Amino acid sequence: MIRFLRPFDPERVRLLIFDLDGTLIDSRLDLIQSVNAALKHISRPELEGDVIASYVGDGAPALMRRAVGEGSDENIFNAALEFFISYYRKHKLDHTTLYDGVREVLAKLSQPALQPRADQSPPRTDREATQRQMAVLSNKPVNPSRDILRAFGLKNYFFRVYGGNSFATKKPDPLGVQTLLDESGVRPDEALMIGDSAVDVLTGRGAGLWTCGVNYGFAPQTLAEVPPDVLVDSPCELGDIFDRVALH
Repeated sequence: MIRFLRPFDPERVRLLIFDLDGTLIDSRLDLIQSVNAALKHISRPELEGDVIASYVGDGAPALMRRAVGEGSDENIFNAALEFFISYYRKHKLDHTTLYDGVREVLAKLSQPALQPRADQSPPRTDREATQRQMAVLSNKPVNPSRDILRAFGLKNYFFRVYGGNSFATKKPDPLGVQTLLDESGVRPDEALMIGDSAVDVLTGRGAGLWTCGVNYGFAPQTLAEVPPDVLVDSPCELGDIFDRVALH
């Protein structure tokens, strides 16, 4: 079910910025196994999958810092992080899948959209349709992010794919979003940030974007703490948002 928590006009949106893990891909098991492999490497006990999943969202260093434990010896942490990155690079596609409906909704959203007129004149024609631009902004390192999208045949849907090491800061800092706005020539009020956690909502808010939360990802509970402008329960509903003609 689609829930609009703040009124906005989906027809005005010309740029869609997607999170990756928990939004487009279900990478939960590969991340869990990679973290536990790194913990085994430093002779630490494995963690429950739900615990590791709750640590995902702020990038690999933050993930491993939480898994190893705050205040741990820096050499031990660095060894765990290095092993995690190396292990995950090799095993990132062992169990990772697209969420059901992602491929179809990206194909739908990539089609030109008829933009509304400012006055009451007749609707625009197909010749006046505007191509929506799409991008990925993840806190996962950029190379595995691109590799995963390429492996699933999705990379060409996005004019840019940025990761947690693409900029000096990570989400929720708005630098990545601001870069995408500059590169696309789109205003903040014409862009929508889509993700499964409060990190994504805060990122969009920080840059003045509309925000969409997905309830099927890794951290939907955080969306109750930081509500987005619209909530969806499935990838298919992302496409349905733009079928709405009237303001909500």
